Amino acid sequence: MSRLILLLPAALLLAACGSEKEQAAPVRPVLSVVVQPQVQSQLGRFAGSIQARYESTLGFRVSGRIARRWLDVGAQVKPGDTLATLDPTDQQNQLRAAEGDLARVQAQWINAQADARRQQQLYDRGVGAQAQLDIARTNLKTTGASLEQARAAVSQARDQLDYSTLRTDHAAVVTAWQAEAGQTVSAGQAVVTLARPDIKEAVIDLPTHLAEQLSEGLTFTVSLQLDPSINTSATLRELEPQADATTRTRRARLSLDSTPDTFHLGTAVSVTLTSEVTPRSELPLTALLERDGKTQVWVVDPQTKTVATRDVLLIDRDGERIVLSSGVQPGERVVTAGVNLLKPGQKVTFDGDVR
Repeated sequence: MSRLILLLPAALLLAACGSEKEQAAPVRPVLSVVVQPQVQSQLGRFAGSIQARYESTLGFRVSGRIARRWLDVGAQVKPGDTLATLDPTDQQNQLRAAEGDLARVQAQWINAQADARRQQQLYDRGVGAQAQLDIARTNLKTTGASLEQARAAVSQARDQLDYSTLRTDHAAVVTAWQAEAGQTVSAGQAVVTLARPDIKEAVIDLPTHLAEQLSEGLTFTVSLQLDPSINTSATLRELEPQADATTRTRRARLSLDSTPDTFHLGTAVSVTLTSEVTPRSELPLTALLERDGKTQVWVVDPQTKTVATRDVLLIDRDGERIVLSSGVQPGERVVTAGVNLLKPGQKVTFDGDVR
């Protein structure tokens, strides 16, 4: 009897210990992330380049054979610099002919003046006829008109000779040549393309479906491809109305809010399109807990290091992520792995804990 009494307390003690072990869940290590608010949605990233807003294609104003091309692609020019010259032989001959015609008409005009004075003197003395005076005056006026025409012809011939030299009227950079020395060109034919380096912009090609959805709320971020830390914001300045027949893209030109020194003409850049959205949170798909018709996540209490479920409103999901419009707050920690193995109130450890 005494032996039975001694064994009973020991059995009760073992049963109590076993009950506590069953109630105390183990501390489980988990993966987690801190909720970050998202106020912008990224629509895509596209490759582009820095180009000049203003480009001009120049050509000679007269026809001829190009005698010399003075500059190469990439050269910087100032107002008045010579770009190319034509063989001036034809223009020089035209100028000599015009100057010869002018000398001949000047001689005729001097003779007409002298004749008009003689007829006027004879008429004043009463020995000259009115008809002769009228003829002399008419001849003087006709010769004067011919003189003005000859002078204009000389001026035009000089201009034609000057047009055989192609000059720039503004500071620019030579970006392309469409003709070479020895080539015969017609008046107005494209010879050289100049770009003004003072105003630059980013140029990208957008898919047609995205170009049709562009709105005023879009933000463009232009960054250097070799160093994304060098970037600036931009706004849409121009969008081509028609898509390219081959690529089915539409070219967009973006005005830069500022121009970093490394943004040279032709520099490769990346352009990111983002749009303002209502505040939301983005989490990995593995953080989602779906059971009993509810959409939940596990939220970690930073004080007690325990977890509790939280109902959330899901607005988007794909193969890797979910987007929530409500249910979690910025700065809260959410479990992202093993969500089906946790229990409410269970203690957890995560990266950064001292174990």
